[in-house]
Amino acid sequence: MTLRRKLLLVALCTLALPVAGWLYVRQMETLLREGQAQALLASARAVARSLVVTDAVVSGQGKGWYVQQTPDPITVDGYGDDWAPLTPWSQPLEQRGRLLLAEDDAGLYLYADVPDTRRTRADTEDANALAADHLILSLGNASGQRRYLLASAAPGPLTARPLDPVVEGLPDLITAQWQEDGSGYRVELRLSRNLSLRTLGVGVYDAHAGGDPMAADTRPLLRFSGTLSEELARLAPDQVQARVLSPQGWLLARSGRLNTLPGSDGQPGWFASLIYRSLLATRLEDANLWAQDVPRLDTREVTTASTGKPVSVWRNGEERGSVVLAAAVPIERAGQVDGVLLLEQASRIVPLLANRALLGLLLTSFGVLLVAGGILLAFATRLSLRLGRLRNAAERAQLNDGRLDGLFEQGRFPMTDATDEIGDLARSFERLFEVVGGYTDYLRTLASKLSHELNTPLAIVKSSLDNLEHATLPAEAQPYLARARDGVARLGALVRAMSESSRMERSITAAEPEDVDLRDVVRGCADAYRPLIGQRQLECVLPELPLHLHCAPELIAQALDKLLDNALSFTPEHGWLRLSLRVADAGAEIELANQGPLLPEAMQGRLFDSLVSLRDKATPGDAPHLGLGLYVVRLVAERHGGVASARNLDDGSGVAFSLQLHGMPRQRLSG
Repeated sequence: MTLRRKLLLVALCTLALPVAGWLYVRQMETLLREGQAQALLASARAVARSLVVTDAVVSGQGKGWYVQQTPDPITVDGYGDDWAPLTPWSQPLEQRGRLLLAEDDAGLYLYADVPDTRRTRADTEDANALAADHLILSLGNASGQRRYLLASAAPGPLTARPLDPVVEGLPDLITAQWQEDGSGYRVELRLSRNLSLRTLGVGVYDAHAGGDPMAADTRPLLRFSGTLSEELARLAPDQVQARVLSPQGWLLARSGRLNTLPGSDGQPGWFASLIYRSLLATRLEDANLWAQDVPRLDTREVTTASTGKPVSVWRNGEERGSVVLAAAVPIERAGQVDGVLLLEQASRIVPLLANRALLGLLLTSFGVLLVAGGILLAFATRLSLRLGRLRNAAERAQLNDGRLDGLFEQGRFPMTDATDEIGDLARSFERLFEVVGGYTDYLRTLASKLSHELNTPLAIVKSSLDNLEHATLPAEAQPYLARARDGVARLGALVRAMSESSRMERSITAAEPEDVDLRDVVRGCADAYRPLIGQRQLECVLPELPLHLHCAPELIAQALDKLLDNALSFTPEHGWLRLSLRVADAGAEIELANQGPLLPEAMQGRLFDSLVSLRDKATPGDAPHLGLGLYVVRLVAERHGGVASARNLDDGSGVAFSLQLHGMPRQRLSG
């Protein structure tokens, strides 16, 4: 992975900023909601205490029968068509049926639906009516309580028979309608509103199930109170919907309405709502659809408050982007829960503030991320360029065999003036290459120095051997004298070769370039080599079109001479050689291939170094091989801006040495 990519990954760490900001905004939104919930709970507690002090809520109501407000007139006929809007809030009759109570200006209506597939029938006036299927109706007012028997042997109207003595204010006769079918029977009746009823009881007797035929479940009557609603409106906070409920959730009073319409801030869009619901809002329950005008609420907060525990709940509003805070507290007197006060407040402030804070944070974080990423990318790019310059300078030093001439910018290694760690590294490289360059220069001049220093002692030894030849020596000393002369001859050849190598390097440096057709140079060399290779075969492969190059042709010819001399040492007597010239990228390539043994893998990269040779050790009388020929080939290639290389042929029949030439630089004319 590149340095820029690594620093780009480091820049991605700034993503922790928006994440931390998101957590902060989420915590802020939670604190805002908790503060708003605590404030609404405190208001609910204050209103509940006020309702207890003013005795606005009747004490000891407990479990009662709720009387609904009928939206349409009810016809007493024993059928439940008129009761359809009120049916969802029917009340159970001891698991033996359901009861509906409603009132309007005309009176109080009662509708009882009892499922019974095994009927025992009797009229109200029959002596055994209490043993048949029947209903017991109990009415109570301030004067007392009185029970009535409702039974019928057939569908139609019936008159209830009182079972208790006369009670002031309660009727002696009650008319009702009895209807039945195979599933059971239904009873419907109407009572006058002038009865001032406080309690009402209904008992269902099934002849087959048995039980107490006179029992009735008597409860207080609960109904929506306008007086309590007015008192509640005076006590409730502004812009809050307040409802007083019985412990079972029946609506007793109400004031205010939920304001879910867009305010001055407007209605948030779907994107802002999505952000709030998915990234910020926590513990939001579903909206209470159809919960605005229902007579009974059985939500979690009402159930919890009826047990004496205050609770607050956040819900999604019915309108997009709104939330509803509900606070429910018990209305207690002497440790007994007489009702539940439910305050509900629609809020757009919390979502809007949270959305704005989050959007602002995201935009700011995105801008910071872009700036930080741009700065780090620019820094990484500059750092990569500086390291690239340092690498290129080191590679140029390696390609130039460690020589420092013309390597550095203005005579110095690049970026040595920098004060940072890269500057320290550049200065270390400069010192290293200075040492390597000095050592390389010493090695390059070592041959000429040695040849100069060895000439004098070599001449002394040779003259001494000449004098010994004129002296009288025993016969057994003659072989030693011959060996000494052979050693002196070999040493002299070695000194001459070292001198020749030094002169060759100087001549390569001083060679003058010219524009030539390389085909003529290679063809001329091939024609000159054929008489020298004996029975070996030489093939010359040249391009069809002229191949011009600005070069020193005598240097190229010398390099080919060295390559031919090296190839003849390894090519069998009847082997083959192939000299080829072809066009290469921005120059030319000359290759000399020969049949013979393959190059060792470990030596392929060192063949063109000085004093390296693969030939066998010279026998007495032979000229020594110093490994300078291929080194000269390398110098010629580098003088022409190219490289020298060697490889084994793909078919394994021999080796190939090649010169890649790009030409010598053209000299500028002065003046």
